[in-house]
Amino acid sequence: MREPVFNGSFYPKYKGEIEEFIDSAIAKADIKEDLSDAKCYVAPHAGFIYSGYTAAYTYKAMASNNNLKDVDTIILIGPNHTGIGTPLSISFDDWRTPLDTAKNDLEFSKELVNYSDNIYHDESAHADEHSLEVQLPFLQRVVGKKKYVFACMGDQEVENSELLSKAIISTAEKLKRNIIVLASSDFDHYEKSTVANKKDMKLAEYLKDMDYIGFNKEVKALNNSICGFGPITVALLCSKYYGAKNGKLLNFSNSGDKTGDYDQVVDYMSWIFI
Repeated sequence: MREPVFNGSFYPKYKGEIEEFIDSAIAKADIKEDLSDAKCYVAPHAGFIYSGYTAAYTYKAMASNNNLKDVDTIILIGPNHTGIGTPLSISFDDWRTPLDTAKNDLEFSKELVNYSDNIYHDESAHADEHSLEVQLPFLQRVVGKKKYVFACMGDQEVENSELLSKAIISTAEKLKRNIIVLASSDFDHYEKSTVANKKDMKLAEYLKDMDYIGFNKEVKALNNSICGFGPITVALLCSKYYGAKNGKLLNFSNSGDKTGDYDQVVDYMSWIFI
């Protein structure tokens, strides 16, 4: 069992406070389009007070998924901020939050590790990593009881993203799982809002076109400090396999909207591939 680490810091400490925030944020998320056919999503992972209202757009879209009741397993993929652990780290633990226990789809998780010598069972990468934990309360509140796979990417080179996406697709087919893929990522960090916005809107053009090669090249060309470009690439590749044609930006915000400091912001985006 992985116990909660970040309740009381990245998100509220107690169940009632968490539910109140999530319900309020989702109620405020204004989505008018029919996004019910999406299968792969992107949500930010900063503290709820900073990015939670943008994340709520992802989850409101997910709640409208036509096949949600038939989904067996949610594949949750985040970056490794701590530098601890292996390049592609899969958890075999169940994960607890103040809302509930997220049960690991252990058969799926083990199959991913068996798929390649470059995918590892490694709990150390997850122990003090926030990018997956902060998504769980939203998922538990919106999606209900599902099984999970927890993947942490220490190496986000495009080859690793391709490998993980192939492993996920192959395993889902082998085990006959109906899946949702959720990538956890913030975007450009600690620049003036105008600079960060310009960089991230360039990336957005590649995501809209679902051009993952261009997206990865542009991350490096811009020296963009997006932290989860690998997880986003995995979600994009999986969505392509399942027939998605476009990426849609649902919401954009930055930390300055909360702090009032627009000289050193972190950008947040909510995406789906449909």
